[in-house]
Amino acid sequence: MKSGCDRQDWPIGVGRRVLAEVDSTNAEAARIAPDLTGPEWILALTQTAARGRRGRPWTNPPGNFAATLVMRPTESPDQVALRSFVGSLAVFDAVVAATGRADGVALKWPNDVLLNGGKLAGILLESAGSSAGLSYFAIGVGVNLAQAPSPDQVEPQALRPVSLLSETGASVTPEAFLDLLAPAYARYEDQFRTYGFAPIRRAWLDRAAKLGQAITARTARESIKGTFETVDASGNLVLTTAKSRHAIPAAEVFF
Repeated sequence: MKSGCDRQDWPIGVGRRVLAEVDSTNAEAARIAPDLTGPEWILALTQTAARGRRGRPWTNPPGNFAATLVMRPTESPDQVALRSFVGSLAVFDAVVAATGRADGVALKWPNDVLLNGGKLAGILLESAGSSAGLSYFAIGVGVNLAQAPSPDQVEPQALRPVSLLSETGASVTPEAFLDLLAPAYARYEDQFRTYGFAPIRRAWLDRAAKLGQAITARTARESIKGTFETVDASGNLVLTTAKSRHAIPAAEVFF
């Protein structure tokens, strides 16, 4: 069972902050953002007010992974948001590095990582600023390394939560997982900055769950059931139905 990488692999110029306890790593990211001199990873061994998408509580038992990468980007907000795909790919690679196997690992639009059909990890994006530019951007990552929430702690029809330990037998500490995740993220970030979204999009689609199959996308206004055709150049989910083709910028996806 692997426990991490050599700390010498840590990306140059990226900070690393490990906290015994904090309310949430995304909240801490907002607090330290004004004084940033470069991107920084914040890892919390305990979170007292963890949250997921749309303000939902995020269960974070001891031994699970909760970290945020905070940065001060220069691109437009719509381009910055495409880093959710960068983050998903990095988590995918970190899971593969931790377990030595890629089978059973897949990506679910917009920003979940699956293992053996269950939800292993989620990503939460937060930012501050305006359409003219962002003052900071945070990518929060939660991974069920040691324990998964019970099914009654997730919404109806959601995928069953799974943990890395229960599904693969790999015992990985949060700090060791961060040592795998940070270099993986840095590699994809370099691709993104150099070549744009196109290679990130291709890599993400190569790992996508249910591509070419029927899924349901639930927006604030409606539910659309169709075939998952692709993710377009703007990061939208593209579904085709018998009547039309839909490019969906934001939704909850159900299989």
